[in-house]
Amino acid sequence: MLDALSNSSYTGTMAERKLPDDPVTFIRECLRAGQILWTYHVNMRLGQRSIARETIIAAAESYEMVEAYPEDKYFPSYLLLGRYGEEVFHALFGADVDGQNVRVVTAYYPAPEEWEEDLKTRRRTQ
Repeated sequence: MLDALSNSSYTGTMAERKLPDDPVTFIRECLRAGQILWTYHVNMRLGQRSIARETIIAAAESYEMVEAYPEDKYFPSYLLLGRYGEEVFHALFGADVDGQNVRVVTAYYPAPEEWEEDLKTRRRTQ
């Protein structure tokens, strides 16, 4: 696996932004190939939220698009719904097309009060 601290493109200035043709497929392929960077934020949160790195990787084939953020700060990012065993969670991935890797930004269990039953649609605030 890659180390975010040793990858200069992680903190460098953004050149032309490249979007993956099919973000879910790109993320799956990077996960299968071990082309994964774990951000400081996700490393802190996974332990607090009892989500294992292995779960995020093993859920690769289950991922479904929830939201896309093509203009996110460092890389285009994608919020995906994942399932592994009894666990259902959201994971946010940054896609580095040039570097052929993904950044796992955060992962969490979606709160029922914030998400519809499909866990892919945000509830409207009133």
